[in-house]
Amino acid sequence: MAVPADVSDPAVPDPAVTDPVIADLLAKLPADRVLLDPDVVATFLHDEAEWAEFGSASAVVRPRNTAEVAVVVAACARHARPLVTRGAGTGLSGGANAVDGCVVLSTERMREIVEINAAERLAVVQPGVVNDDLRAAVAEHGLWYPPDPASAPWSTIGGNVATNAGGLCCVKYGVTRDYVLALEVVTAAGEVVRVGRRTAKGVAGYDLVGLMVGSEGTLGVITEITVRLRPLRTSPQRTVVGFFDSLAAAGDAVSRVTARGLQPAAFELIDRFCLRAVNEWKNAGLPEDAAALLLAQTDLPEPAGLQEAEAIHAEFVAAGASDAMLSTDPVEAEALFAARRLAYPALEQLGQAMLTEDVCLPRGMLAEMLARIEEIAARHDTLIATVAHAGDGNLHPLMLTPHGDEAAKARAQAAFEEILDGALELGGTVTGEHGVGLLKLPGMRRELGPQVVAMQRAIKAALDPQGILNPGKVVG
Repeated sequence: MAVPADVSDPAVPDPAVTDPVIADLLAKLPADRVLLDPDVVATFLHDEAEWAEFGSASAVVRPRNTAEVAVVVAACARHARPLVTRGAGTGLSGGANAVDGCVVLSTERMREIVEINAAERLAVVQPGVVNDDLRAAVAEHGLWYPPDPASAPWSTIGGNVATNAGGLCCVKYGVTRDYVLALEVVTAAGEVVRVGRRTAKGVAGYDLVGLMVGSEGTLGVITEITVRLRPLRTSPQRTVVGFFDSLAAAGDAVSRVTARGLQPAAFELIDRFCLRAVNEWKNAGLPEDAAALLLAQTDLPEPAGLQEAEAIHAEFVAAGASDAMLSTDPVEAEALFAARRLAYPALEQLGQAMLTEDVCLPRGMLAEMLARIEEIAARHDTLIATVAHAGDGNLHPLMLTPHGDEAAKARAQAAFEEILDGALELGGTVTGEHGVGLLKLPGMRRELGPQVVAMQRAIKAALDPQGILNPGKVVG
């Protein structure tokens, strides 16, 4: 039974509700779960993807548990109404953007850490748990959750699972999919199912967990996640810093480190535009003279950690670093890695439109791709700032244009598509971790080809025959 509405609440609708889906939701959920105020609803309509289209929503629903999610999905199924699931809204591909007439389901109130099991090294969480909050909670048990996207202080585990998020540590420790053991999912029919297992091994049937991870809300609504944990790292961490006069030289350094078989725990690239933006925003005092800065961090026990750091340093020098150094100062290292995490929000402070790329290359092609990005930027007269998870070839070129400058927007969009094509020509992929959403649909089709796209659409049709779950995303 619905909780009586508080008439002072701006979310309370007019009593004469004519939309059958909204009437259905109000009849079955507490009134505070359903938001109808247009100004409030407007804040839930899109993620952070620049220029990705979005529509209007009939309502926003903020459930607190799986049963309430099932009510929402069942109501949308009964009325064949589109349903768009949204986490923290930090996505960069338009994957959480509303379509006209849809219901937006926000998981922001599903924030419970249900279980931390130190003996089995796993945790069970609701999708609205913030990534950094989970990491802090398991650390108290001597455990570590490795996936750490740059948005970790704000992004949620549910959103990370929906996009198969990566992060700074994924070069050595893997991406979100590598840590998801089991999921509770509400199907397109409103039924609650569990897929996966809590055991270290398990091969019963198809890998439906792997299918759900990265599906961006198009195959089901994830309501609970069981993740694998690792022991908390205790070895001293050494940071190797290299300054390079060109992006291509920095890419060559990455290729050299990889070819030598070295595996740093984090391996990041920041160009001078990003360093300058962080300095202007945070007065960080970071060096801006070099074209690019490479950061590599080792976490092996000694003496192997020192040996790996020295070997990385040698490859930086061999690649022509203008300066390179080793550091064991944790404060200095944290400042440098904080700059990497702050690059995107720092560029946002510049007050320009920013279109974000997410291509991933074979690491041996990194230098070539970075050189192409510089050439594309010059040819399209577009400022492109670049950060990267360099160790696994995942580049994030960020195209900045003045707001309202339509010519600059057109040039940036052309540069965006050329970067996609360049990545594919070099054997890469159009998205390494941000997801397909809306922005990468054309590129995904070019990458996969019609036969594979048809296979993906067949899976979508089997699990969501009415096509109500996040329509228009991933497979179009």
